[in-house]
Amino acid sequence: MLDATFYDTLSRLQLRMIYKSSRSLSGSRKSLQKGQSAEFSDFREYRPGDDLRRLDWNAYARLDRLYIREYMEEKEAMVSVLIDTSASMDYGACSKAELSQDLAAAVSFLALNHMDRLCLYDMKAMEKGLSAGGGRSAFARVLHWLENRSFGGEVDLLEAARKMPRRGPGITILISDFLHPDMLEEEKQRYEKLLRYLAYCRQRPVVLHTMASEELRIPWEGARNLIDAETGNRLRLTVDKKAVTQYEGQLARLIGRMKKGCAAAQGAYVLCDAKKDRKRLVFEDLRVIYDI
Repeated sequence: MLDATFYDTLSRLQLRMIYKSSRSLSGSRKSLQKGQSAEFSDFREYRPGDDLRRLDWNAYARLDRLYIREYMEEKEAMVSVLIDTSASMDYGACSKAELSQDLAAAVSFLALNHMDRLCLYDMKAMEKGLSAGGGRSAFARVLHWLENRSFGGEVDLLEAARKMPRRGPGITILISDFLHPDMLEEEKQRYEKLLRYLAYCRQRPVVLHTMASEELRIPWEGARNLIDAETGNRLRLTVDKKAVTQYEGQLARLIGRMKKGCAAAQGAYVLCDAKKDRKRLVFEDLRVIYDI
């Protein structure tokens, strides 16, 4: 579904950052350090040992003092992608699991295309992540890693994020349906704690909320046996207009809460329908996560 033409178009975009890079390897992001790039940053007074080629003679002629021109150094930024591989993700006629892999591939390509440092994590096995850098040549490794993900069991999103190594400021992309009891129960504030933790680590949070079409628009009616994919718990429910209205109201409140949390953290929230055309999803709905 994501072909060469798709990636050629995607290469024109770049992930938006709110923190300057503090990493030491060369890249395309503005760094906290001063260096030799073409973009002017500031003046400072000359100090013994400074490169004389950076002296500003026009400033000397006006002020009779020696000043050095400083330039913004370009370094690689840190892009972390956390994928929810719990059993609830393996659901839908158009699978949320497949959607999460496509989304992870798209954002990973953007990171590598702009010489950022990419770290991919399976939330069930945070210690077995994939670190990649050096440009688009590493993308084949990313696709292989994504293709080998298995979906099942349970995931604690907050604990998974806490296991992520701290590698400096950057962007953390969370790909999940967030259909976990701790995340859904507002009084526990687990979602808000997750965002606050990422802010503490100087990460811009990007939440890609993956949902099956059947979860966004209930297609059933009558008596149903609902089985929790992760715990196996069963619930007998009569699906009528009242039940659907209550569900839609709870879902709207959850989405509103998630959007509000991301906005407060200077991040971005995108609701991703697994049934939606991937090109429209990536190039239209995800525009809020790009520098355009």
